Amino acid sequence: MLFSPYSLGPLRLANRIVMPPMTRSRAAEGNVATAAMAAYYAQRASAGLIVSEGTQISPQGQGYAWTPGIHSTAQIEGWRAVTDAVHAAGGRIFAQLWHVGRVSHVALQPGNAAPVSSSALQAEGVKVFVDPAGAGPQSGVGEMIQHSMPRALLEDEIPAIVAEYAQATRNALAAGFDGVELHGANGYLINQFIDSQANQRTDGYGGALGNRLRFLREVAAAVVKVAGGERVGVRLAPLTTLQGAVDDTPQATYLAAAHVLDQLGVGYLHIAEADWEDAPLMPVAFKEALRIIYSGTLIYAGKYTLARAEEALAKGWADLIGFGRPFIANPDLPQRLQAGAVLKEPDRATYFGGGVEGFTDYPALEAAEA
Repeated sequence: MLFSPYSLGPLRLANRIVMPPMTRSRAAEGNVATAAMAAYYAQRASAGLIVSEGTQISPQGQGYAWTPGIHSTAQIEGWRAVTDAVHAAGGRIFAQLWHVGRVSHVALQPGNAAPVSSSALQAEGVKVFVDPAGAGPQSGVGEMIQHSMPRALLEDEIPAIVAEYAQATRNALAAGFDGVELHGANGYLINQFIDSQANQRTDGYGGALGNRLRFLREVAAAVVKVAGGERVGVRLAPLTTLQGAVDDTPQATYLAAAHVLDQLGVGYLHIAEADWEDAPLMPVAFKEALRIIYSGTLIYAGKYTLARAEEALAKGWADLIGFGRPFIANPDLPQRLQAGAVLKEPDRATYFGGGVEGFTDYPALEAAEA
């Protein structure tokens, strides 16, 4: 089933393989997508669907050095070159819209302001990628512990951020993206509102579960209004605790979130399973309940092999499967999976920052065999 076509709303996907978002920190000055990024994504256009690396909706939303944005004219033009290249290669691509919230550093915030979050709670030990020398992505990026205490967003500030998500959606469509995905996982801003231990608010955005889901609901509704539900996805990480985002009753919380998004007509949910060594497996009962509650397309990602992917599709838990890091070193991953070829391992030292090495220089299968 993995190699069969799939209809995602109005889009016909060549297969059920998704390249999920992966930060590579190679944008140019002004956080503009580059020609190298266009080549990188075009090389991987045989995926049924590509979801771009996280692209910040505003300067405030940036958490890492040399990550692309989608809030300026130059950024829209840079992404247009990327989407044109992907479409010329026969691919489909969504933009992942990103606001990191407290997972930032004052060095990356406008005016060296404190990062914002649902609450004034620090994410202990969170590392952000910065470029202290200001030399650009070619010099690579360094790690710095996020040490600034975030401030809680005022209730009357929140509508402006919701509006930024809507404008980022307009910008993404103007840049030629086929749709957008909201990043609601991995401890970033939307996740900071959802999870009970990260959200200590006492107003209409905190406390009861319905209040904690309010920010997600308002952002998703605004984006659906711009793009239409069929061109909107949401990434969630229901059972992980990345970057200090912990929920006391995660299964109940995320089934409720899925219900909210189903009512809004969101086209797909992109479920990030834990992908580290010895990580707990997501319970089958949770996956089955999610399928009952949510009527749209379900994408799962997290250390999937060909065998695990086929099982998830056959048992009906998933409609599409994301393969993350394997796409870094195997640009024609669908062909390699179908051929049963040995997958090349990526070089971790070149994940973030730098030039074409470890980015666009991994060969396709035929060239590698030659």
